[in-house]
This record gives sequence, C-alpha cells and structure tokens, in this order.
Amino acid sequence: MSGIGKKVAIGIDLGTTYSCVAVCKKGEVEIIVNDQGNRTTPSCVAFKNSERMIGDAAFNTAASNPTNTIFDAKRLIGRKFSDPIVQSDVKLWPFKVIGDLNDKPMIVVNYNDEEKHFTAEEISSMVLAKMREIAEAFLGLTVEDVVITVPAYFNDSQRQSTRDAGAIAGLNVMRIINEPTAAAIAYGFNTKPFNHGCRNVFIFDLGGGTLDVSVLTFENGDINVKAIGGDTHLGGQDFDNAMVNHFVKEFLRKHKNDISGDPRAIRRLKTACERVKRILSVNSETTIEIECLNQGTDFSSLISRAKFDDLNKSLFYQCMEIVEKCIADSGINKSNIHDVVLVGGSTRIVKVQDLLVDFFEINEHSRTKLCKSINADEAVAYGAAIHAFILSGELCEKFQDLTLREVNPLSIGIKTQWGIMKTIFPRNTMIPTNKEEVFTTTIPNQKFVAISIYEGERKTTKDNNLLGTFRFEIPPCPVDVPQLVVNFQIDNDGILQLSVSEKDLGIDKRFKIVNNKGRLSKEEIERMINEAEKYKDEDIRHRKKVEARNALEKYAYNMRDFINDPDIISKLSLKEKENINNATDLVFKWLDVNVVAEQQDFECYRSILSSVFDPIVIKMIKDEGHGVQAVALPGRRGFKVTPITDTMLNS
Repeated sequence: MSGIGKKVAIGIDLGTTYSCVAVCKKGEVEIIVNDQGNRTTPSCVAFKNSERMIGDAAFNTAASNPTNTIFDAKRLIGRKFSDPIVQSDVKLWPFKVIGDLNDKPMIVVNYNDEEKHFTAEEISSMVLAKMREIAEAFLGLTVEDVVITVPAYFNDSQRQSTRDAGAIAGLNVMRIINEPTAAAIAYGFNTKPFNHGCRNVFIFDLGGGTLDVSVLTFENGDINVKAIGGDTHLGGQDFDNAMVNHFVKEFLRKHKNDISGDPRAIRRLKTACERVKRILSVNSETTIEIECLNQGTDFSSLISRAKFDDLNKSLFYQCMEIVEKCIADSGINKSNIHDVVLVGGSTRIVKVQDLLVDFFEINEHSRTKLCKSINADEAVAYGAAIHAFILSGELCEKFQDLTLREVNPLSIGIKTQWGIMKTIFPRNTMIPTNKEEVFTTTIPNQKFVAISIYEGERKTTKDNNLLGTFRFEIPPCPVDVPQLVVNFQIDNDGILQLSVSEKDLGIDKRFKIVNNKGRLSKEEIERMINEAEKYKDEDIRHRKKVEARNALEKYAYNMRDFINDPDIISKLSLKEKENINNATDLVFKWLDVNVVAEQQDFECYRSILSSVFDPIVIKMIKDEGHGVQAVALPGRRGFKVTPITDTMLNS
C-alpha cells in the first residue's frame, strides 16, 4: 500500500447499530465514506457458506440469513451470559448465543459447514477491521493508531474488552474516550464556545443501543466533564423491539398465527419497524407493509406517532430520569445550561425532543437552547478524530489550547468486613486520578493480604461488579504492624491499576486484574489475532474467486456478443459459430450449477473459452492480411480496438 512510512491516527465511533470513521488532517476533519458511498456502516457481520461479509453487505443479507447475521455485539461486550440483560436480549435475536465454562457469551454461527463460536470482542474486532479498511482505502496508507469511543456508562470490563477488540483487529488503541465527550469536542470546534466565556453544555447521546448523558463546561480551551450518566442498554433498538412486539401480537390477532418463532419473519419485521421509526420522526403516521411475512401472508398496518410514543412511554421516561440524575450530580442548575446538544440517530424522535424541551423549560426567552447544529450520526467520530490527531503529536494552532478531563462513570471501592463496600473513588471523579489508602492486618502472623475491587453504587459488594481480587504474601507480623500503602490509579481510559508498597517489609508490587471472568486472556487475544489474519486471508481468496467467476461470465457474454455483431457474423463459418455457441452454452450451464467453486475452476473454463475463441480471432486477422493494424475484440459495452502484435500473427 502506498504511503508506507507515514502515520495517521483515526477516530472510530464503534456503534451498536452503525459505526463511523473519521480522520483529522492539518486541523480539518473528514468523515470517511465506505465502499458503498455511505458515511456510516452497519455494525453487522454475516457468515454465508464460505463467505464472510461485514457492514452493508452483511446488513443486506439479514432477512435471508437471519441466524448467521450478527448485530448488537456491543450489547454483549464485557458482560456475562447469565446477566439478566443478556438473557433478555437473547430472546429477541435470531442468532444463537450460549455461555461458555466461564459464563462468557459465545455467538454461534455456521461458517464453512462448521459450527463456529465467536466472542463479542471478535465480532467487534471484525467491524473495527472494516472501519480500518475503509480509512486505509481513503487515505492510501496503512493505519494502526486509533481512538475508539465507548458509552460513558461502560464499566471497566466493557472498556477493557473494547481495547481487546481493537488489539484483535491489529490496531494500536491510543485512547478510549466517552462518546458524549467526543461529541462535545465536535460541538466545541463547530460552534466555538470558547469565545463566549464559561459555557455549560448538556450532551444527550441516544444511539441505537445506549443512552449517554454528560454535563460539561467549556472555558479557555478546557473541556471539563462535571457529571455523566446513562444506560448501556437503552436506545433505538429498544424502541424498534417495542414495535416488533406490538406487531407480532397484531399479526396473531388478525391471522391467528404466532410468528415469534420465525427468525426470518422477525428480522424482516424489525427492519421495517426501524424504517417506520425514522418516518414517524417526520410524519404523524405511516403504514408498515411487508409482503409474504409468514406462510404467504402479507402484513399491513397503520401506526401513528401517538401510538409509537405510547408503546415506548416507559422507555422515554427512563431516559428523562437519567437526565434528571445527571443534572443533579453535576451541581449545576438546569436553568444554567446554555446548550442541550443532541447526538445519536434516536434523538430525531419527536417525543424525545419534546421531553427535553419540557424538562429544561426551553423557549424563545430562556437561556437554554436545543442545539441541532452538529450531525447527530457523525459527531462522535468527528470528536474522536480530533482527539486522535492531538494524541498523535500533530501540531495545529486550532487545537493547541485544548485540554480534556473525563470522569469515571461508576464508584470504585474495596470489600471490607461484612461485605460492605468502602468507596475509594466516588462516581464522577475527574480522571486521570490516583489515591492512596493505608491498610494493615487484622490477624496475628497473617501470611497474605487479599484486596477485592468493586465498582457500583450499592452499599454491599455482592450487589456491585467485581473488577478483580489482588492477593499477595507478606512476612508474618503482629496485628497492626505492617503499613501497606495501596495506590489506586485510574488512567485516561477510565481503567483501574493498583500498586502496593511497604517500606519496612520491602514490598513493592503492581497488579493487573486477574479475577475478571469476562476478560480475555493474553493467550486468547493472541489466538484471536491469528484467526483474524486467517479470516482476512479467506476473505481475499473469496474475493479473487468472485472476480474469477465474474471474469468468466463476462468473457462468455462477450463471445456471444461478438458472433452476433453484424460486421462479424458474415465473416464466420457455420462451424465457427456453432463452436462458440457450444462453448458459451457449456459455460453458462456450468455456472448455473456451480455457484460455489474454486478460483482455478473458473480460470479453467476461461481457458476452454479462449481455446475456442482465440484461433477464430487470429484467423480473422490473418484473413484480413498484414496490413491490418488492429482488430475489434468484444468488450462488455460494445467493442474495443486492440493493436495487433507479432505474436498474434505468428501463432
């Protein structure tokens, strides 16, 4: 690939339903279009026979190949199979998800006539690799460095798993940043709030699978996150699912047929519901129409915006509860918010905007304004690209004064006696940060110390999420003698690290999380990286196979066009016409029954056609005499003039 030696960092918004990639060059940001000319790409991976498809190609096969088309992988990443949220989603997906021995969700597909199991990290890595491929095709150079965005409310395990997905895709993940923070960067450089003194901004990011809200202040080039909130399982997909359930019941009522167990029907219905949701953001009513939805039965139903709002009433109010809590956590009165910035495709829903207007009491006289000036689908990737540009060390006057401070989404603490959680970092603590705590022993001659780290807001650790347990040996000592200084550090990605020291005992240790069953081991990541390369090679082989098939089919049509050309047909004998017709008929019949074949098979039949066609063309050239300088050979859209060579004349 050209451009080797240059380094460009990109920003990727790895979305639940759609992903977006952007690059910042010389201070200018560009959203990169994919091979279909679209600015966003479905976060979809499909397996069909020996072919793996990612993005638009995968999305387009979802209705015909529902059990092998994977979407919503982001909803599984960093979670356990037994998680009630996962169990709820599994019932709605047409593809199969099972739990492994460590309670990790495994996605089951049929690929190359084998049952394959993939983790959510692997599926996400395939989407990331596709976004990288899109960027490389646009830039003309190899891309390795990337900033990936995640929902603000992603926990430590989900952030780590997203990093793992990047590693499997062969990317160097420079930073994991929160989606609303990335959107805030985009907002900042589109509206220049730095020129208006201190400005308080509320980011409302409602995407396909998650809701993220943040309160930020802009002042003198600084972006400070004051509070974040959200739900990693609340978004456009849930609004679609509410409609799907409604229409399944309606189909049962009208046609006495339950289609809930038909994956293909449910997938087609879900796609139609997503389309209806978009239309209802513009029109007050629309009709959903699907031909032959199930057993030859057509389905048609009128749905109004009011009905859509009623179906999703509880979800909308759930959104507003999160908004209210985030404002309270920030300590900033809602009347002092200058802009409510809408990010994510689901913010186009009219009811969502109405609820925000009511909550913030927005009108023509209020200080607060509803900001729709940035592209809701692209803002996150836009901000990630700017952050990637800065982290890559590029210099630009436009960004030189920017400093960014995030906060941690959940409280982090340790398990104390009786299972009570002692909070070390309350939620919404500004990061990066560190804190020291001194611990000692409670039992005489204690031989080891174990520290269990949790995240969450409940008082008891059993109700919170275990990040890891750190265990280390100490020399036997009396009670209260060792003074163990434990340093807790949260890095820029919001990931926790821990170190322990005791000067008198000579203890100096650093720890990684060792007890998180949801995480991939180093060996598993290495294996998946190797498998990703293997799948990439298989994709290349499949593409060459498709190209060989297309070349054979095109050549056969060209031969047929050649003998039907009025200027050519009179120069051919009946035998020559018959030979060409027989050869092309043979190829077309073979292609009909050999949809799946190897590259060499297509090339073999191409050589059969050439053995019939080439002698006829050479004979025509010789019959015309050596004075002829060129011959008209068939092209797909007519004939092209090809110069005569000595080799052709002497053959």
